[in-house]
Amino acid sequence: MNLEKFTDRAKGFLQSAQTVAIRNSHQRISPTHLLKALLEDDQGMAAGLIQRAGGQVATAQDMVDEALAKIPAVSGGGAQQTPGLDNDAVRVLDSAETIAEKAGDSYVTVERLLVALALASTTPAGQILKEANVDPKALNEAIVELTGGRAATTASAEDAYDAMKKYARDLTQAAKDGKLDPVIGRDEEIRRTVQILARRTKNNPALIGEPGTGKTAIAEGLALRIANGDVPDSLKGRTLMSLDMGALIAGAKYRGEFEERLKAVLDEVKGADGQIILFIDEMHTLIGAGASEGSMDASNLLKPALSRGELHCIGATTLDEYQKYVEKDPALQRRFQSVYIDEPTVEDTISILRGLKEKYELHHGVRITDGALVAAATLSNRYIQNRFLPDKAIDLMDEAASRIRMEVESKPEEIEGLDRRIIQLKIEESALSKETDKAAKDRLKTLREELANLEQQSSELTTRWQNERDKIQAESKLKEDLDHARLELEQAQREGDLAKAGELSYGKIPELEKAIEAASDNNENALLREEVTEDDIAGVVSRATGIPIDRMMEGERKKLLQMEEMLSKRVIGQRQPIEAVSKAVRRARAGLQDPNRPLGSFLFLGPTGVGKTELTKALAEFMFDDDDAMVRIDMSEFMEKHAVARLIGAPPGYVGYDEGGVLTEAVRRRPYQVILFDEVEKAHSDVFNVLLQVLDDGRLTDGQGRVVDFSNTLIILTSNLGSQYLANMEDDQKVADVEPQVMDVVRGHFRPEFLNRLDEIILFHRLAMEHMAPIVEIQIKRVQKLLKDRKIELDLTEAALRWLGRVGYDPVYGARPLKRAVQRYLQDPLADMILRGDVPDGATLKIDEGDGELKMEVA
Repeated sequence: MNLEKFTDRAKGFLQSAQTVAIRNSHQRISPTHLLKALLEDDQGMAAGLIQRAGGQVATAQDMVDEALAKIPAVSGGGAQQTPGLDNDAVRVLDSAETIAEKAGDSYVTVERLLVALALASTTPAGQILKEANVDPKALNEAIVELTGGRAATTASAEDAYDAMKKYARDLTQAAKDGKLDPVIGRDEEIRRTVQILARRTKNNPALIGEPGTGKTAIAEGLALRIANGDVPDSLKGRTLMSLDMGALIAGAKYRGEFEERLKAVLDEVKGADGQIILFIDEMHTLIGAGASEGSMDASNLLKPALSRGELHCIGATTLDEYQKYVEKDPALQRRFQSVYIDEPTVEDTISILRGLKEKYELHHGVRITDGALVAAATLSNRYIQNRFLPDKAIDLMDEAASRIRMEVESKPEEIEGLDRRIIQLKIEESALSKETDKAAKDRLKTLREELANLEQQSSELTTRWQNERDKIQAESKLKEDLDHARLELEQAQREGDLAKAGELSYGKIPELEKAIEAASDNNENALLREEVTEDDIAGVVSRATGIPIDRMMEGERKKLLQMEEMLSKRVIGQRQPIEAVSKAVRRARAGLQDPNRPLGSFLFLGPTGVGKTELTKALAEFMFDDDDAMVRIDMSEFMEKHAVARLIGAPPGYVGYDEGGVLTEAVRRRPYQVILFDEVEKAHSDVFNVLLQVLDDGRLTDGQGRVVDFSNTLIILTSNLGSQYLANMEDDQKVADVEPQVMDVVRGHFRPEFLNRLDEIILFHRLAMEHMAPIVEIQIKRVQKLLKDRKIELDLTEAALRWLGRVGYDPVYGARPLKRAVQRYLQDPLADMILRGDVPDGATLKIDEGDGELKMEVA
């Protein structure tokens, strides 16, 4: 006996037999222990062979357990020793070696061990197999059927047995069992695939398309057609198997193991004489798969069979991966015929969703309205740019249905609120019950009345919720029964069982449909929603992208209508710019803006310190409740030609290629925001070439070739061009008087095609003295905010406010000198007073003007 001649799995069973002996405290390993180890196998190889040979596995297992129980157990010092093989076990192993040699095997496999045990008729193991009707001759026939007559030439020979079952999934059987989703449309692509499969040679279609466009669905559609017999005669009765490359590679540790497994799959396909069609999803993984030094990869093993037409194969991969891997191997490429899968239109996607709707309703136990399906297709197409239809639309429908299902399965917010209040009152009741004074007793009485009332409300609502939930679950169960009945009908029609088909068609199915219709009566006052609507789909899109497309609440409508008033509280004296940006935001929220352009694009012109950047910040705060919710790009950093790459990302081959651009990455991560290009006239002229595409088409291609969508951004550019004319205006002059001069300067700097793409060029006029008082108040509020932790209140008189306005007013520099005046005359003296301890926390500081400065005293 040479253990080196045993396969890895056979050696593993010898170790398992030793474990069985140790577990039962037996001193020696007998053939019975070997048989027990074989029958305990997780993969059931020995049990499968016994069944194929007409034996009774259960009988054998019971008898083995009885035989092991009769073997005397060893205790004491002998139990500590590792059990060795007894003479019968050694004879069985020698016999297995002889049987393997006669069969032409280089290694002793598990099935040869089983035959040797069956032939050892004088041992208890042999007697057990005989009584379980296991005949050695029938066993040998079952082995030939399992191995396909192949000799065991490697230590991992068993891995090649039943290769299709181990390494592939039967899509045709899955279609018959109703495990595949229906495939809607794609008739032209499926017809072309069938046409290629019917060729004499090179009959291998390659489905090529973007991710999520339905390549795998086409293979599943073909499986459904084969299952239903809806294919040409040449394909009827064929089996479509999906190859699992992961399972094929997993565990192939040693050189040659992977090739052996793949060869076994190919031999099984060839042996089926054209009855098996192999589907390889992500076919680019074939290239390089399993390759190591001195061995071939999977694609090279497939090529001969593909070109001879012995192997019918359908491949699927994306355009990028096809170009990157398959096109670089012309020998493999020529063996496949390309079938390009285009992204379906929105209308086609709606049809696909209508076909899938029932499966998703069944899974989630909710109803999906047709409006929700239309919304899923249209909104995903418009707002989700980096993915493809129908995949992204199906995801929206699935997630919205999942959300409604979670609401059905968990307690409504109303009941949870009542339960929390009840717990709070019970804690209070426990504390008050220990008190003896009259006020506490009165409070306890009131509290108990409130508690009883709340408990009654909670009980009534909980009962109502449970009844509604039970009703929804009962309806869901009826839908499951209907789906199962329809599947039975399909199987009965395929098998020609007309009696059963008639019973289902005219009896069970109509009854279930009536029951579902009766159960789905809407209750307007229901606690639970069981319908997915357009609003739910819009909510999913809003949460995923940050773009507010869900239905506006009354509060938001009111806020948008009062937008000018709210922005004017922060940006003083600039009515026209505020009106322009407010109209753009309202257009966007009402859904009336051009979907292929940004929400708005404005060039703000004016002298320094008049509120250009401040209006942009105010807009970001209005829309997102945060000043910093915008991308601010200081264009003085883009004065060099090469700096353009920083906006969109470096091209391939340059340092930082993988990092992406400042502008494109910000918008990819947050598609709905304000973008500020500050001091735009300082940028290099090539920067404007990049902006042309954004302003006109609302899109920009970054350094890695990804298209970034700008249609949900508000673009604001600020500039000081022509500001000298605005700053030097006379008090009685209007902005319109100097506008021609300012525009001449602007036209001299920017090219016409750039200016022509802007929605509006807005001139900010110089601040007048009357604008200073409200600006002073804004600055004081900011100082007050800094003092919030100390609870120090500032009380400025009208005289103090007017004085700060006069000191901080400069017609040339706008409001910026005021900020410095507040810092110099208010913040600096106040800091000294706080550090000296003159202003305690929580104090009110009265501030007045006197003798050309501010007088401060603690009130």
